[in-house]
Amino acid sequence: MASTNQELARIFSEMAAALELTGANPFRAVSNNRVARELRDLTEDVGALVAEDPETAVARLTALPGIGKGSAQKIVEYVQTGGIDEHRKLMAKVPRGLFEVLEIPGIGPKAAKAMWEQLGIESVADLKARLDDPALAALPRMGKKTVENIRRAILFSEKTAARVPLGKALPLAIALRDELAALPGVRRLEYAGSLRRGCETIGDLDFVAACDDPEGVRRRFTEHPSVTQVLAHGDTKCSVRLESEGVAIQADLRLVPEAVYGAALLYFTGSKEHNVRLRERAIKRGLRLNEYGLFRGSEERPQEQGKKPLAAATEEEIYAALDLPWIPPELREDRGELDRPPPRLIEVGDVKAELHAHTTASDGRMSIAELAACARERGFHTVAVTDHSPSQVIANGLSPERLLDHLAAVRAANDEVRDVTILAGSEVDVLPDGRLDYDDELLRRLDLVVASPHAALRQSPAEATARLLKAIAHPRVHVIGHPTGRIVGRREGLAPDMAALFAAAAEHDVALEVNANWLRLDLRDVHVRGALDHGCKIAIDTDAHRPEHFDLLIYGVLTARRGGLEAASCINAWPAEKLHAWLAAKRDA
Repeated sequence: MASTNQELARIFSEMAAALELTGANPFRAVSNNRVARELRDLTEDVGALVAEDPETAVARLTALPGIGKGSAQKIVEYVQTGGIDEHRKLMAKVPRGLFEVLEIPGIGPKAAKAMWEQLGIESVADLKARLDDPALAALPRMGKKTVENIRRAILFSEKTAARVPLGKALPLAIALRDELAALPGVRRLEYAGSLRRGCETIGDLDFVAACDDPEGVRRRFTEHPSVTQVLAHGDTKCSVRLESEGVAIQADLRLVPEAVYGAALLYFTGSKEHNVRLRERAIKRGLRLNEYGLFRGSEERPQEQGKKPLAAATEEEIYAALDLPWIPPELREDRGELDRPPPRLIEVGDVKAELHAHTTASDGRMSIAELAACARERGFHTVAVTDHSPSQVIANGLSPERLLDHLAAVRAANDEVRDVTILAGSEVDVLPDGRLDYDDELLRRLDLVVASPHAALRQSPAEATARLLKAIAHPRVHVIGHPTGRIVGRREGLAPDMAALFAAAAEHDVALEVNANWLRLDLRDVHVRGALDHGCKIAIDTDAHRPEHFDLLIYGVLTARRGGLEAASCINAWPAEKLHAWLAAKRDA
């Protein structure tokens, strides 16, 4: 994703927060947040769009979802001048530290505004210094209990990162869900929130349960060995701090009657923007939607009037009552999912080939035979051996001579196996200038070429684009592996013009990889969506170095599902005959 988009997204987010803190029209804040979100998801570089034709830029920008004329003019202003005047003026009105205060759970814009205006609190440090001040508890919507929760949240945030990677949150949530679901009397129980939507990082865990023995579930949840602190223990909601396997995260459990379980699961799954769209759709039909169900009429809280919901027990019946098909959680991000039939998203069981894996020949921990055995255990028809090329010295990359010996060993192993095809491939470095790490003669000997960037990951967007376009155009390349080289939360990686890469990949019939390692998830979800819009093929690979890495597939599938991927567009889900024919056609071209 272009860095211009990210910088503009940050600016619009800051403007939204500043507008809330200064008490401006709430609609303006909502509008700026929506623009920020659209810019983060956009695969087209708005900087390049404006530079290409400044005179038509506003019209072209307003054609993008969620961007109005005023916002488009601000984007043009930023590209042409390096800043936005309204942003500068708003930032002059609001202390920078207040934005960090807003990140603390339990503190919304109104509370932060009151702290600032009435107590002079302008930063988290100021807030910590006033936690024992009775004047803080006396503020509207505060109180002693809220202040104590804020104290705990600050201490917790100082111990942990702001968000937990998907690969750490999901195993913890599954284990806790399965343990609670096995309790006597539990009828329905599932995790919700951003985790259910498959987001790459998770703020906290949400569980929704319907059961015959609520007290038993509450007790097990709050007394679980991983709980380090109980934040709330009510009849319908319990909140705790969990620490397990190096993960520290808040978890909330909501207990609801089975008759409204579907409405609660829908509400707490989100996203907020998706739920807003559903509520707007309900209002247009003379209905009211909330966490208790879908009701006839326009009352604000119809359940308190004793009204019976039109639909509430399942998500499916609520969507149906709104004249919609059930929408998979991964698509619920207000990206137009209400305006078109949902695709039949790819599932883990659809994947029948691993096309990016390493053995002991480079930096893997499996022999060729062990790699094939792992593929066989998972019901795969094909596994590709793609050890590193020589530039990856730290990964014991193979010299041309070692590669030739290795290819012979792979093909000998394939001759001995009948139920799994072992392909002789390589993960070939895309060098900073776009050249590949082996010469063309060696590349012709490979069944599969996964071309990946590993070094020079701070190149400018223009350099990164040229580099990857050259690799895509190489006739021996089948797949571009983890195209940006990012590491989630640690390394930004390359920021090429993704739309240009998508167009080139479609033209040259090259697949773009979703690397399923939860530290990478690269392509990311919005890139998958953009690639599919351009007609690209997608690969989902685990980049396996150890047997347990095959279990990372779920994270790549979740990311691909968020991008709308169907099995037909994923080369790993093709039947063996189709996959092998495609690989051979490119190799022999």
